Amino acid sequence: MRRVFLIFFMIILSLYSQGKQWFLEEKTHLGINEKNHLTIGGVDVVNLAEEFGTPLYVIDGNRIIERYKEFLRAFDSLYPKVEIKYAYKANTSLAVLKILKNQGAGADIVSGGELYVAMTIGLAPEKIIFTGNNKTDEELRMALDAGVIINFDSIHEMERLKKICAEKKKIVRVSFRVNPSVSPETHPHLATGLWKSKFGIHEDSVLEAYKSAKGFEYFKISGIHMHIGSQILDSEPYKEATSKLMDLAGKLKNHLGVELDFIDVGGGVGIRYKKDMKSVPIKNFAEDIVKTIKEKIKEYNLKQPLLYLEPGRWIVGDAGILLTRVSTIKKTPFKKFIGVDAGFNTLVRPVLYDAYHEVVLANRVNEKSEEEVYVAGNLCESGDILAKDRLLPKVEENDLLAFLDAGAYAISMASAYNSRPFPAEVLVLNGKYYLIRERESYKDLLRNQLIPEFLK
Repeated sequence: MRRVFLIFFMIILSLYSQGKQWFLEEKTHLGINEKNHLTIGGVDVVNLAEEFGTPLYVIDGNRIIERYKEFLRAFDSLYPKVEIKYAYKANTSLAVLKILKNQGAGADIVSGGELYVAMTIGLAPEKIIFTGNNKTDEELRMALDAGVIINFDSIHEMERLKKICAEKKKIVRVSFRVNPSVSPETHPHLATGLWKSKFGIHEDSVLEAYKSAKGFEYFKISGIHMHIGSQILDSEPYKEATSKLMDLAGKLKNHLGVELDFIDVGGGVGIRYKKDMKSVPIKNFAEDIVKTIKEKIKEYNLKQPLLYLEPGRWIVGDAGILLTRVSTIKKTPFKKFIGVDAGFNTLVRPVLYDAYHEVVLANRVNEKSEEEVYVAGNLCESGDILAKDRLLPKVEENDLLAFLDAGAYAISMASAYNSRPFPAEVLVLNGKYYLIRERESYKDLLRNQLIPEFLK
């Protein structure tokens, strides 16, 4: 009887452990070593935190390469002319961009700053598409001089570039971002293809926009673009939006005699942040999107265009983690709060999007979870809660927490709010680690600030 009970207990414990550590099954770059410490790319994160301090971002370069190749292979196996324009806004760390450039990735950029970064790492202009909304004249001039593709977000923007091109007498490759009025199932702040969205040109104005562009001597019409949102886990919205985009490509040929060099279906494919979140294989997205494109090419007798894709989160999202040290433990009538040395200035997604990140006790990974807690940031803001109602082992002062899936929209969205300096960042590659971003000092907070003479 005792033996039966022991076997039953071990089965329950095993199932519990599997549920707690579900992330290890698919995030193969993460592991647990003999010290019961979390590892990333085979490197002990406790050692990294001790050497570089916290908060600390760590990103696995091999995982980035693996995910890039998987994404490209899913589409490349179905369509002969595919180019990936990595979404710089997801993570603009120079080392990350260099890794992707070396793999052959281009760039989807949204600002003059991102253009500057792309040029700094030596990316060829023809591999860059500038898709930001509300571009300034300064940014348009910069993009024109650089020789990148300029993707119009509005007709007004096109008219402003016409004047700049006429002044400089320079030809530029152009495309238009279309708002396909498609509603993806995602957080409202991440939906960019809705009819009421600020992004893109609505369907009923697209043909007129292309007609105006066709008649201008310094424009070379090259493509058409859409982006319907971010963290999307269903291919149906992509199928609907891609169908609309290809219908417009057909109309451009039939009504204006314009055949496009590329079709850009944007990015936004989501990742699995928690266990009960459905995970859609990228090959399913690829099959649905490519099938739609091929059907429309046949329907409108189009020449086969290049297929541009703009993944960001899918490639770098789960490659990164945020390490943060426990500084304070507070019990209140409402909840037990675990206070850490990071806040939404370091990781804003939980506050901005009500986003979920798996939290792991990095220095005691396999210990039994026994208490439900809130993980509270160190900012003077009541909303600075990084994780709610999380079941963790008993947490003690100086313990190390790891927030998983922090490779995208994490350090690229950080700020110095509350005068807290930017964290350091480490790259793990081939079992070794490298500091790729130094921790800011208090002195750095004052950089570029000036006090007028009369105040001195």
